[in-house]
Amino acid sequence: MSTSDDYSAREQMFLTALTTEHFGLQAAASTTVSEASSRASLYMFTLSSALVAMGFSARTDAFVPLLATVLPVVFVLGVFTMVRLVDTGVQNVQVLAGIARIRAHYRTLSPEGAEFFPQMGGDVPAAGLAVMGLRRRRLLALFTAASMVSAINSVVAGVGVALWVTGLAPRPVAIGAGALVGVMFAAAFLVYQDRRYRE
Repeated sequence: MSTSDDYSAREQMFLTALTTEHFGLQAAASTTVSEASSRASLYMFTLSSALVAMGFSARTDAFVPLLATVLPVVFVLGVFTMVRLVDTGVQNVQVLAGIARIRAHYRTLSPEGAEFFPQMGGDVPAAGLAVMGLRRRRLLALFTAASMVSAINSVVAGVGVALWVTGLAPRPVAIGAGALVGVMFAAAFLVYQDRRYRE
């Protein structure tokens, strides 16, 4: 076998491996999206069920014990959900960046490649976001699935604190304390999420 034939065979094997990796990355991206959707749905279902249960028990003696039990559970589930949603989001961006790198190689295979595989410059997160048609900017962090759960869970935390403080202080103080805790929790989450994506 000539050197040219050997090189052509290696190129063919590399392209096969690259195509296989492309499909693997697409499957991984699909898995992260599916997991994020399932986790967010589980949290919302749990919260909805808790609200319905509280509504039915609102005028009974069971309301306060139920509230004291359910709100912390929903809040903790929300924290676990948010952390995992950030993880899956980071994983998804990394996977999509890998796809962007493979597409960049496809672009070089033929003169017509530039027409079908657009240039996606920038760093790894930017390339990953470009696959989804997005640009990296600060406001983008507000529209993730994790941020959605965080916003709702911040309200749960704030309401829980407000109800607890109501027994110790006047209602305006309790509402203020709940609002402060909710805002602080939401802000802390956004800082955490931003740090994880930057890492």
